[in-house]
Amino acid sequence: MFERVYVPSSRGAQIPMDVYVPRVSREIEPAVRRPAVVICPGGGYAFCSEREAEPVALRFMAEGFNAFVLWYRVGEAADDVPRDADAAQWYQKSGDHVFPLPQHDAAAAIAYVRAHADAWHTDPDRIAVMGFSVGGHLAASVSGLWHRAEIWQELGLSPQDVRPNAAVLCYPVIVADQDAHRGSFVHLSGTEDAAQHAQYDVTSWVTENYPPTFLWHTCTDESVPVQNSLRMGLALANAGVLTELHIFPRGRHGLSLANSMTCSAADMSLQVEECTQWPALAARFLKKL
Repeated sequence: MFERVYVPSSRGAQIPMDVYVPRVSREIEPAVRRPAVVICPGGGYAFCSEREAEPVALRFMAEGFNAFVLWYRVGEAADDVPRDADAAQWYQKSGDHVFPLPQHDAAAAIAYVRAHADAWHTDPDRIAVMGFSVGGHLAASVSGLWHRAEIWQELGLSPQDVRPNAAVLCYPVIVADQDAHRGSFVHLSGTEDAAQHAQYDVTSWVTENYPPTFLWHTCTDESVPVQNSLRMGLALANAGVLTELHIFPRGRHGLSLANSMTCSAADMSLQVEECTQWPALAARFLKKL
């Protein structure tokens, strides 16, 4: 089953979210409660990549998850907008779509899935947030900040409403220093002043309150250096957070599923066989929680 819903977020925004939930069969398990993933595509906080959206949702549906793709607010206009003209309103260039508005959108989406758990046959205590590249920063930041009022208060929600039960971070933007993907922090902060970007370094938000986390990256990522995941893994380990980290030897940035479903025939560099195993690994991690 596919449908588009609009999630109420801060400052009157209605954020598009695509819902991928298998129909419940009376022949199988009519009272099923599936785990869920809320997917945040990448795009440098300037757009949301379709390559890291529906294909990923369908892949995780096949693993037994309900999947939700969030088209969160971004800082600049995008040439590609999701599915319909109504959704394009949040992709218009706006200097106001900076921190914490994307974080509000992710928190609101988690709460929305939790509030509609019965209708969507979702387990409200098994909702993971998943992000790719800068979507990884978004997923990682809401995972670290869910208990802080700046994330939930303006939404009229509670910390437990917006708390993710796990995180899946795919070649994520994490740190704001020499290993940073600088453009992501420019769009998130609204300034090119690198000194201002340090406050959005996710490692500074890692505490014992952080949810169990799965990370993967490639050693040859030239856009978001692998040090982002390595340093995040170390921060999680130091905080005593259950963590699984996979570093694959090769692969460019933005692999998504790393197979033919998420690349054009003209760009075979986005197909890396050894990286195609990450969804099964992540699904196994989440199912064991």
